[in-house]
Amino acid sequence: MSINGYATHEGTARYRDRMLREQSAVQGHFRLEQNLWLSTVGIGTYLGEWDEDTDPLYEEAVTRAVELGANVIDTAANYRFQRSERSIGAALKGLVDGGKSARDEIVVCTKGGYLPFDGAPPAGQAGVRRYIEETFVRPGIADFSDIAAGSHCMTPRYLAHGIEQSRRNLGLDTIDVYYIHNPETQLGVVERVEFEQRLRAAFAQLEQSVAENRIRSYGVATWNGFRATPNARESHSLERMIELAREVSGDEHHFRFVQLPFNLAMPEALVSTNQTFQGAQVSLLEAARALQITIVASASLLQGRVASGIPEHIREPLGSLATDALTAIQFVRSTPGITTALVGMSQSSHVEENLQLVRVEPARAEDYQRIFSSGE
Repeated sequence: MSINGYATHEGTARYRDRMLREQSAVQGHFRLEQNLWLSTVGIGTYLGEWDEDTDPLYEEAVTRAVELGANVIDTAANYRFQRSERSIGAALKGLVDGGKSARDEIVVCTKGGYLPFDGAPPAGQAGVRRYIEETFVRPGIADFSDIAAGSHCMTPRYLAHGIEQSRRNLGLDTIDVYYIHNPETQLGVVERVEFEQRLRAAFAQLEQSVAENRIRSYGVATWNGFRATPNARESHSLERMIELAREVSGDEHHFRFVQLPFNLAMPEALVSTNQTFQGAQVSLLEAARALQITIVASASLLQGRVASGIPEHIREPLGSLATDALTAIQFVRSTPGITTALVGMSQSSHVEENLQLVRVEPARAEDYQRIFSSGE
């Protein structure tokens, strides 16, 4: 039986207040966005083996994250071939059934777009094609012509199917945030005009899913799209995406979130003026602020590649924290315009180390700015 409800202002405020009392969380660890209180550090579930040994580790890590002060959980249908969603589902059931947390306290985010295998990949290219044909094409969920780069689809019917699949995996009636996963993949095979037609149709389906209470809001989770130069084939315009959402549902549209990589080695959302807003060239973070879109950062540690060797002119303004990993996460969560820094954590020990930041205020704006002035 699936869990009823969804994240609410009242529920997330209750969670925040409990963490302030029980975990000595600081006020700055929670931010009010889209009428929800979101933790500045969230748990990601991308990495890890797709086996039965890793599944319970993720279940434990997600449970521990919620217990210690992270109420933002991020996943995708294709992460570990649907196993990450299922591990999260098990964790949520345990948290809710055990009375440790209520459904309305937790913001659950997942993604659809890539065709997910079921628990493990098929053997060989022939096995992959047979799986796609039997799972998606023959049932009429997607045609081969709908699939970009052999792996990506965002037609209305496919997204509707993906939402139902994710709801089952997560054991939830309603998903809080549903992202179209790396829509720039489509731009590798279709022209911009066709891409926008596909995106508009996708948004219409997602608005319908909101109306049916299957999801609460939606957005896009990208890797290259918002970091690319404006003339690059795979580039995205946030202003144009919001125009498409408004064409579908007016000012009451539910496009509310964007996720993209942001870290010490990938600061484009802050420093690249690759977006346009009302004729001006601005950064993604500036455009998102103007358009009232919440930004969630993925790859905060870039799979550990920015978690060592951080120079003192960065460490000191961020609080001279105990480890470079904490410093790297602190950089992301302290960036003006970033609401939540996602960190992949597949073990409880990682959760306990990284969520020390629950008790640390993000860097003040004046200290954050010193990172750039002192590094000149």
